[in-house]
Amino acid sequence: MSDNLIEATAAHVQAAMSGEGSGHDWWHVWRVWQTAKRIADAELVEGFYVDTEVVELAALLHDLGDHKFHGGDMTVAPRMTREWLASLHAEADVIDHVAEIVGTLSFKGANVETPMTTLEGKIVQDADRLDAIGALGIARAFAYGGHKGRELYNPDIPPHPHDDFAEYSGSTAPTINHFYEKLLLLKDHMNTTYAKAVAEERHRYMEQFLEHFFKEWNGDDREG
Repeated sequence: MSDNLIEATAAHVQAAMSGEGSGHDWWHVWRVWQTAKRIADAELVEGFYVDTEVVELAALLHDLGDHKFHGGDMTVAPRMTREWLASLHAEADVIDHVAEIVGTLSFKGANVETPMTTLEGKIVQDADRLDAIGALGIARAFAYGGHKGRELYNPDIPPHPHDDFAEYSGSTAPTINHFYEKLLLLKDHMNTTYAKAVAEERHRYMEQFLEHFFKEWNGDDREG
């Protein structure tokens, strides 16, 4: 693996995403990067072959050109990935593999399948999804909701499982709805043994948060 390629990419992404306020900042990328490396190590221990260079590059580049900040355009991220890696003279097969992962890992709606075709893709997808749940996921959900000017919760707007990406990406629903439309669904969509185990605990934490949220919302947190 080319350490220089990884280091240059990390510096590039950090410069581009530092200080971003929606929860899709450099530190989100950094956490996904570190988690992806831990998952890759676990897969290697289990005897699977993992191209760790591809894993690290895809984890670092996965949110550069995020469709949420480019009008839902899913072509921006893989294009930016290709341009960056080509500028560093990365191998063509590495560029193709990383761009494929970056272009396909995003959640696209409750009823939309988003399968990854390679183990490297599954690892990065799991790492990204783990950062969307648990305490960090709660914090990021409300950071993004505030960034987009969304209500915390509105009992007159029920959660709605989306059937296609256009419907999902165009949603303006309150932040609490996002738990039921995405975050609580992620536990059952992890690919690797490591991620499935971590997701169980983070999922329970979100359930506990929602229980307390609704008790406080209804003013009955001292009852029972």
